[in-house]
Amino acid sequence: MRKILIFDTTLRDGEQTPGVSLDINDKIEIACALEELGVDYIEAGFPITSRGDFEAVKEVSRIIKNSGVCGLARAVKKDIEVCWEAIKIAKRPRIHTFIATSHVHMKYKLRMKPEEVIDRAKEAVRYAKKFTSDVEFSCEDAARSDRKFLIKIINEVIKEGATTINIPDTVGYAIPQEFYELIFFIKENLEKEVTISVHCHNDLGLATANSLSAVLAGASQVECTINGLGERAGNASLEEIVMSLKARRRFFKAYTGINTRKIMKVSKIVSRLTGINPQPNKAIVGANAFAHESGIHQDGVIKKRTTYEIINPRDIGLKESKIVFGKHSGRHAIEKKLNELGYKVNKKMLDEIFVKFKEIADKK
Repeated sequence: MRKILIFDTTLRDGEQTPGVSLDINDKIEIACALEELGVDYIEAGFPITSRGDFEAVKEVSRIIKNSGVCGLARAVKKDIEVCWEAIKIAKRPRIHTFIATSHVHMKYKLRMKPEEVIDRAKEAVRYAKKFTSDVEFSCEDAARSDRKFLIKIINEVIKEGATTINIPDTVGYAIPQEFYELIFFIKENLEKEVTISVHCHNDLGLATANSLSAVLAGASQVECTINGLGERAGNASLEEIVMSLKARRRFFKAYTGINTRKIMKVSKIVSRLTGINPQPNKAIVGANAFAHESGIHQDGVIKKRTTYEIINPRDIGLKESKIVFGKHSGRHAIEKKLNELGYKVNKKMLDEIFVKFKEIADKK
């Protein structure tokens, strides 16, 4: 089995969630929680964007000892210099530089010709390598880029020393089969073996599916955020990626170094500091992810947890799943709850209680 590296970008892309702004103390608290969780890399921020972000990235770099610390930089010398100043005290510093590679981005945003983009990318990676051996290069909007151009620029930056190549689905446009084929194509056409990473957005609700398809195609790093935070509809969710690989380990033939029992703890810290709680039906960390209201489901879980739960709640840091009482609940769950409360009832009493319970449950 191969290890899949978990690159957490909650402090960078997650902070780009509309309405979210983390100060230096917030970033330190989240970074420490991520290190305890066991993430391989923490993308601490985008140092050039503000003095506050620079100082936060610098402090995270100073404190974190086990995880790698990464800073983002455009393919611009000044960005790279500022990024290095922020992360150079890290035990494992990484410069992450990027430039857009899709036709629409090159023509309308960058206003650059494809060959100019390649030259800029090569120059940026070459310059970043003067500061650190660990350089990641991202092809922004890769999922909508021409494949021949994409592999050309990738091989060129690898020659300049890029050790990780990130393939983002920047606008959440890809479909899982399509993204699988893209990653497979890139792996097959690399002139030199490097780490292939993916960074998927959730505009069509496919960020996790696309990321996992990429793992099947050979990607060995996944970029994600706690609670799926990020621009627009967010990023691939760390907890969904990690628990999918854990629950279906034999299928993926891969694993992560994440201490999954810390997932709920980190999720709650991020929720508190960002002010954004996961939707109740959010996979893994939503309030209802391990809650059962239907009588059929309740009866099954009471008899054997695995009838309706594919993940043990203890594996993400919960004590147990929840039985929620509503109009769909059954006698078995009511009887079990009564027993837990210390009441022993016979069949006749249970029938009477159950009728009254249903009357109330129909109203609220």
